Amino acid sequence: MSLEFLPGRASRVLAVVGSILREIFDESAYARFLERNKMESSREAYVSFLREGEALRARRARCC
Repeated sequence: MSLEFLPGRASRVLAVVGSILREIFDESAYARFLERNKMESSREAYVSFLREGEALRARRARCC
């Protein structure tokens, strides 16, 4: 996504918003997972990503 046509500040704001949305929807986390595990994007890789996330959430202490 090229933001060259926008003035500097608006371009930076949209870049930050895009980064936030990628974080919210796990795209950045998935990209980091692929890089960390030296994998290419595939169904199997995504299943592994989801299972890892489930395992991490299951280990967290729950309050109350």
